[in-house]
Parts: sequence; C-alpha cells; structure tokens
Amino acid sequence: MKTTSENQLTQEVSTVGENILHNLSHPQQLEKMYRDNKHAFKKAFNQIYPGIRESATAQVWQERLNFDNEEISWGTRKEFMFVVLASALAALLAKIPQLANINPEYFFPRNIALIVFPMLTIYFARKQQLSTQKLLLLSTAILLSAVYINLLPDNDQSDTLILACIHLPLFLWTLLGFTFVGGRLNDYHKRLDFLRFNGDLVVMGTITLIAGGLLTGITLGLFELIEVKIKDFYFEYIVLSGLAAAPIFATYLVDTNPQLVNKVSPVIAKIFTPLVLVTLVLYLSAIIYTGKDPYNDREFLMIFNLLLIGVMAIIIFSIAEISKNSGNTIGILLLTGLSVVTIVVNGIALSAILFRITEWGITANRLAVLGGNILILTNLLLVTYKLFRAIKDRNKLTEVEKSIAYFLPVYSLWTVLVIFVFPVLFGFK
Repeated sequence: MKTTSENQLTQEVSTVGENILHNLSHPQQLEKMYRDNKHAFKKAFNQIYPGIRESATAQVWQERLNFDNEEISWGTRKEFMFVVLASALAALLAKIPQLANINPEYFFPRNIALIVFPMLTIYFARKQQLSTQKLLLLSTAILLSAVYINLLPDNDQSDTLILACIHLPLFLWTLLGFTFVGGRLNDYHKRLDFLRFNGDLVVMGTITLIAGGLLTGITLGLFELIEVKIKDFYFEYIVLSGLAAAPIFATYLVDTNPQLVNKVSPVIAKIFTPLVLVTLVLYLSAIIYTGKDPYNDREFLMIFNLLLIGVMAIIIFSIAEISKNSGNTIGILLLTGLSVVTIVVNGIALSAILFRITEWGITANRLAVLGGNILILTNLLLVTYKLFRAIKDRNKLTEVEKSIAYFLPVYSLWTVLVIFVFPVLFGFK
C-alpha cells in the first residue's frame, strides 16, 4: 500500500498534469508552473506527453525538458556581465585588509564567508525574482551578520568568537538556500535541488581550482625561466582574486551548464559511498586495536567530529543523487550500512563529549559540539529508519529525501544560536 506521503506526491503530479493539459495554449502559465515546481512539472509532463505529442507546444517543452545539450553555454550577455562584476567585487572585498590597513588575521576569519555568499545570494535572488519583502529580509540578515561578527571583541583565545566564525558560513549558506528555493520553504523538491546544486558546485569548484593551480604553476615557472620575479605580486593580486571569484564562476557554470557535472556527481557518489563505508569500518577497528581514547584526547575528539560531519555530508549528497534516478537496491543497502556505521561513530563522539562535560563542566566548545552531535544523531536515526523501509520498497525513497530536506532548517536554527547567543551566554569568552 502507498503511504500518505506517496499518495500526496502522486496527487501533486496528477494535478500538475491536468493543469498542463488545460494550459497548453497559454505559454505564460506553463512557464509559471514550471518555475514553481520543476521536478513535478517534468515528471507530470513526461507522463502525459504520449497523449499530446501532436501539439507543437508539447514538442517544444519535450525538447526543453529532455534535451541533453553537449555544448557549453555562457548564458546571456547580461548574466555573464553580472558574474564578471560580482567576481570583481568579491576580489575587491578580499583586498580590504590591504586597502584599509586591517590585520588579515583579524579580517579573514570573520569575513571570508561574507566575501562570497552575499554574491551568490544576489545571483539567485535575481534569477528567482524575489519579492521586495524577501530581498529586504535577506539584506537585513546579511548586513546584521557582517556588523555583528566584526563587532565581537578581538580575542584570539575566545572560544565563542571562534565558534561564531566557524558557524557564520553555515548561516549564510542557509540564507543562500532560502534564496535558491525562491523563499518556498515548504517545497522539499527545491531543497533537494539545492543539495544537489551544492554537490555539483563542489565538483565544478574543485575542477576550477585545479585548473587555476596548474595555470599558477605554469605562469610562475615561465617567468622564473626569464628571471622575472612576479611571485609576490601574482599571489597577492591574481591568486587572491581568483580564489574569491572561483565560487561565483563555478556557480554560474553549474547553473548554465548542468550537463557538465550532472553525470559526474552520481558517479562520485556511487564510488565514494562504498569506499567511505569500508574506511569507516577499518577506522573503528584501528581505534580498538590502537587503544586510542576519544574521552581524554581533545584533539582526537575534534578530528573524530570533523570525520562525522564529512561522512554526514556524503550521506546527504549520496541520497540526493541516488533519488534522482529512483534509487537502486545496492545503492540503498550501501547507504544504509554507511548510516549505521556513522551512528556508531556519532555515539562514540557523543558519549565522549558527555564524559568531558561531566568531568570538567560545560564550556562553549563542549556545548556546541554536544548540540551538533545530537542534531546529527537525530537526523541520522531518522534517515537510517527511512532507508531500512526503502530497502523493501524503493518508492519509499521519497520519505528519505523528506527526512533530509525537512531537517535543514533545524541546522540553520542551531547556527543562529551558536553565532548570536553563545557569545553573550558565555561572556564573549
């Protein structure tokens, strides 16, 4: 029997299909429906297309939705110019320490996320044509964040300052997600599209940085041969500007050319899921063999938690990718195994931080790690439960997607607490 969520999804697709049929002669309404929910529109259209294939409008949409373009698109001239200007502005922001005589060690930990994320937010705000009210909300949140993080006391030993600097990129990332989905927070399909976009962006960004690294090596090598010293100038201006502009340029490439990486990301997910699973099992075995103690070794516990966050990201990305093709039994089994092992890792980390709190009391760092671990464990348990159900019925993979998509705002609220409440709660120490 179908679950309530599956019936709702089927009903949604059916309703969209009926609306497409009623609006075949109204191109503007079809475009609006498509932008409101691309996933449901495409699925519904492909279901009804055999019955409307004689319609010229339907043929155009068939090509638009299913055409696999192999050529690189640079978008419109207006879009490309915006990306160039945004990249130039990001590069200029990265030069503020030098232009304003500010200590780079003070500026970059606080503002590195503010160099890139606002530009990406503006990019998608233009694309989604957000209302004035939503634009004002986003602008206020970004501006207040920038002012707040730079007004925090300059104390390198402050745990709350370090935590705020670490969590600020995550908060700005959630604002980017809000912009990406066009402010439609209840649309879990758009949330999953945002997760897939992040996976594709990581792939494209990595390729861009590798290409930039090769160009840097070749350039410095060529000028070294003719004994022209450009190393300091090149790193100070070209490399720094390139690093600031790379995420914006990579975003533009992914957005205008989804075909460049949409076949690479699923392959990476399929390769890394079993590899990470095997690595985690071996790692846990090695911990037992070597007698490493996360309960009294602070550095080891930190690395343990970083490992946990990385694996959780891989699980989320892999589920977002595997759901795109309705999943497969082996892929679901591997993800289930990885989730179970990650729960074990999370349990060890959680017990270790609870032990440290019991022995030495609560600090900002310990409370932040405790809260993060509880959130991740809760999300993992929910995802694992849904994955076990999806093993028997692949149609229930949609429930796994929802368990991830609906949990994202919880992480966002936690980052707000760590950034804006912790410093006050712990006296900026």
